[in-house]
Amino acid sequence: MTTTSNALETVETAKVSTDVFGGVSNDLDSRRAAQRRFHRLASAIHPDRVKPEDRVRYSAAASRLNELYRSWTAESEPADSRPVYIGERGECALGGLVARGSVANLYRSDAGVVLKIPRNPRANSMIEAERNALTDIENSSDAGWVAPYFPRLIDRITHVDSGTRRQIDVLDDLTEGFVSLADVRAAYPGGLDPRDWAWMHRRLLRALAAAHAIGWVHTAIIADNVLIEPDRHGVVLVGWSFATRAGSRPVATIGSDRDSYPTELGEAASSAWDIYMAHRLMLRMLGEQTHERMKAFASGCMQDNPRLRPDAIDLLGEFDELLDLLYGQRIFRPFAVPSTKGQ
Repeated sequence: MTTTSNALETVETAKVSTDVFGGVSNDLDSRRAAQRRFHRLASAIHPDRVKPEDRVRYSAAASRLNELYRSWTAESEPADSRPVYIGERGECALGGLVARGSVANLYRSDAGVVLKIPRNPRANSMIEAERNALTDIENSSDAGWVAPYFPRLIDRITHVDSGTRRQIDVLDDLTEGFVSLADVRAAYPGGLDPRDWAWMHRRLLRALAAAHAIGWVHTAIIADNVLIEPDRHGVVLVGWSFATRAGSRPVATIGSDRDSYPTELGEAASSAWDIYMAHRLMLRMLGEQTHERMKAFASGCMQDNPRLRPDAIDLLGEFDELLDLLYGQRIFRPFAVPSTKGQ
């Protein structure tokens, strides 16, 4: 028997569909077993069966369960029955859903890539903005040392179905070994130790310095758009669909996270926009652990007047000086993201 609390825990702690439904298989018995499990879990966590104050949480879990089940069934289909998208460099078979972003869904495909497909064709221009930004970064003179901080554009697809045209980006698969800062924040609700945040912030500043040097502004630096690789201290800045050229207004912003944006929201974007958002994120990630000197550092980068905010390239040296002052000689600090299971 599946209890409500056990069902909720199962869904909320699942990272991938196989955590809930078992190994992917197109065997009829396996598919029927997965379907039965889906119906049991859906019944157990149905929002109408809980107290009114719990309905928001259970509604989110029900939505997540539906995504996981769709992902599992898609991956369980024989490869020759999956939709195939044709790009400039070859074909990509559509796999399971791995993430749902602000404007697009990410689906796993073959050969270690993911397909980023806009849910609405009106977001085509945002997909094109991402590919333009990533292409410029890859072709920049700094590409050799900054490449690890950005997703890699593998291919581009223009897909037409029933008269509807969608622009699709094919990106390298960052679903294994990486977690978002949103996951990190959930695992450390009291805030990160500043010494752990130090390596994340330094790498984020490097990514921004590289993008700003060639005239691109990210404009959407929130916890969901920064991925880290805990074991190797990797950082990748994703979410480039919102990127725009400095001096232009972004096509869209993330309506659910208005508090992350600078005071000049609605005006033309500049590199100072990213600096503000990166340090708003810094304060949120540190939370109760915010050192007074770090808080002062972040505040100086969040001044209302964007012209008074430092450039990312200058902040790299200033942040290093702050770390030297606070902690002295640097050492490698192992970092792990504990499971939030049971929370």
